Amino acid sequence: MIRKLRYNATGFRIAREHYNTMEFRIEARDGAARAGLLQTKHSTIQTPVFMPVGTVGAVKALDATDLQEHLVPQIILGNTYHLYLRPGDGIVRQMGGLHGFTKFPRSFLTDSGGFQAFSLSDNVKIEEDGITFRSHLDGSRHHFTPQKVLEIQYNLGSDIMMILDDLVALPATSERIRESIERTTRWAQRSIAHHRRRQAEGVGRGQNIFAIIQGGTDREMRRISAQELCALDFDGFAIGGLSVGEANSEMYDTVEWTTPFMPEEKPRYLMGVGTPEDLVENVARGVDMFDCVMPTRNARNGTLFTSFGKLTIKAARYTTDDDPIDSACDCLTCRHYSRAYLRHLFRAKELTYFRLATIHNLHYYLHLMKEIREAILHKRFDSFRKAFYAKKDQ
Repeated sequence: MIRKLRYNATGFRIAREHYNTMEFRIEARDGAARAGLLQTKHSTIQTPVFMPVGTVGAVKALDATDLQEHLVPQIILGNTYHLYLRPGDGIVRQMGGLHGFTKFPRSFLTDSGGFQAFSLSDNVKIEEDGITFRSHLDGSRHHFTPQKVLEIQYNLGSDIMMILDDLVALPATSERIRESIERTTRWAQRSIAHHRRRQAEGVGRGQNIFAIIQGGTDREMRRISAQELCALDFDGFAIGGLSVGEANSEMYDTVEWTTPFMPEEKPRYLMGVGTPEDLVENVARGVDMFDCVMPTRNARNGTLFTSFGKLTIKAARYTTDDDPIDSACDCLTCRHYSRAYLRHLFRAKELTYFRLATIHNLHYYLHLMKEIREAILHKRFDSFRKAFYAKKDQ
């Protein structure tokens, strides 16, 4: 076990027990909002951070050059379920892990694949040792256990690995929610024990592990889940099971209730969220990390995010509009192309549209997080929040 501590130029410990390479430091607070630095083996991440979704090892419509030169995300998310089924985690490992395979040099977070197994597969069976499901590709039968999803992620080589949890769709009975949090805790205990054992054997060193708090919108269930999981030796903690159909106010209330039970000194990740408003509101409630398919999916469907609200590019009024999508935006798309041209590409079903629109939407999200971070660092987050909504009301 490594005990000796060494420090790099930024003051992070670069070696500590459990062979991890992740360190998290809070630089500033403004109310419950936090600005921090999260260091992994592959990058130092400024938080709050939005992680673009790269489901199968690629952010849809973009390549590694787009990511490295035009957007520069600090971390992206890969999907364990999809990469396990295709091309196979063994192949990814053979090709140098996600970093070698995709040529994206900064950090990866991989989820456990549990959500996809539940949502994409018919007749999912939950058992005490894991879940059994059928592939959405060919109907083949598969079994995920807490240990197996970690072994898959060791092969993927991600910087942050999410453990298998028993998620529950909302609405749900109190009995089902209680069953979910109890099983999630048991799986978390197996996951952390397996991970520490494998690290001692030389596997997974430099990879970090996050647990996922469940409990629906039930305050008592969230408290129990958070307290049980946060007592375990995880590197960070996520809030799962939200943005699944409940009202926004319920999500915000649940996050606000849950974050005080999470360790101050470790990163907090709200999974699968969300709109720009969701990012602002949940940063205000103490969240550090986010991911969502919304900016990329909406781009492909013709909805573009701007400083003044959403813009539907297929609208006829943009036919001869020579303005950029957003005059306040300096992304590649807004610097070079008009609304009229993008509308034409969209209506013509030209593949170039998907790239240009995706670059814009992700730039908007990443820039929004930079603005939020700067506001927290300068103790003006509340005024930023008010100005954010004022622009959208114009």
